[in-house]
Amino acid sequence: MISFDGYSQKQSPKGSLFIIGGGIRSQKLINKMIETANFLPNDYIVVLPMATQEPDTAFKYIDLQFKAATDKKVINLDFDSISVNDSQKLSLLYSAKLIYIPGGDQNRFMNVVLNTKVYDAIHFAYQNGSTIAGTSAGAAVMSKYMITGKQLQGDTTYKETFNKLWKNNTEFQEGLGLLDSVIIDQHFIKRSRYNRLISALEAKPNFDCIGIDESTALIVHQNTASISGESQVIKFSNMETDGLTGDEKLIKFKDVKMSIYTNGDKFVIK
Repeated sequence: MISFDGYSQKQSPKGSLFIIGGGIRSQKLINKMIETANFLPNDYIVVLPMATQEPDTAFKYIDLQFKAATDKKVINLDFDSISVNDSQKLSLLYSAKLIYIPGGDQNRFMNVVLNTKVYDAIHFAYQNGSTIAGTSAGAAVMSKYMITGKQLQGDTTYKETFNKLWKNNTEFQEGLGLLDSVIIDQHFIKRSRYNRLISALEAKPNFDCIGIDESTALIVHQNTASISGESQVIKFSNMETDGLTGDEKLIKFKDVKMSIYTNGDKFVIK
């Protein structure tokens, strides 16, 4: 069996990320994911459904879409606190050419995966040429600093976006860290999450903060990102606050770079 003990990512990964902003997964988008994975004859797909409360249902629907796009075997690996140490399951994960993470709750997923050999296996696969894909919660977990969706100031009741632009208002948890200088938000235009992503940029001004809309994917290979899908990807970066003083509570800045990308566009990420 393969050991993942002590694994750490040290060089530029050979694999790709296929990050969908949620919503309807068109068959065209799934076909693009399969193309990105660049399968060899004996390759297969693993689905990690731990973000959802209905893992069997999540697997059923993505399995149907994969079967419409490829004849590759699709394996459901629903890890829990015990099976995260299952050597047979880990070996399957290690060798998967495409690893897909459905939606649900990103916090639920990371509660199972963080500080386990599953986390290490995902990184190992990515480092060695696998495509790691996810949608919605499966998109949020790609970041090192993962947006939980919770506001830290005032009324902390969960809302689809933030209702204020306050400093120190974004709760982050540790994600998979496959993107170590980018923060991802999902369902971005559909749920108007501008306040949420601007708040994340205020908290992490040296990061690129990227909002991916529904039915749209951000595809990352090394330091190049490309867009596939029906809607847009929005990037905030380079916030400028020098010389501004005064209110300690409210976010303010005098400049920020905002870019909007659509299908076929490419850009460099940090």
